[in-house]
Amino acid sequence: MEKITIGKLAQMAGVGVETVRFYQRKELLREPEAPGSVRTYNEEDAQRIIFIKKAQELGFSLAEVKGLLELNTKPRVTCGTVKKKTLDKIAEIDQKIADLQKMKVSLEKLSGACDSKHDNYKQYKVQECFDIGLNCDC
Repeated sequence: MEKITIGKLAQMAGVGVETVRFYQRKELLREPEAPGSVRTYNEEDAQRIIFIKKAQELGFSLAEVKGLLELNTKPRVTCGTVKKKTLDKIAEIDQKIADLQKMKVSLEKLSGACDSKHDNYKQYKVQECFDIGLNCDC
């Protein structure tokens, strides 16, 4: 197995050296072997970092990623275990989408109120604009 330096590992995984160190501090990545003064890694470490980044792209927090990685050390982990975690994440995303839709509707009302019957030349305080927009039937 090839010994890899931190710079090479970061390059292989498409991250910066500080990201590698950050993942080590968060216990997402093992502390490297350090024969002499040069710490060495292996290709499995690069694959682990790539997994972490992909999981983050799917919306998993670092704490959740850590939980996913810990499944590797537990006996009797099945696809069902992973499926439950992904279904939980889908439910969380659905809730975020619903919340974002509510925010969008409120902002559209605010924007519409600013274009409607209210005097576009009168100066309002920001708080007044929000009150007008969020209480508007437009």
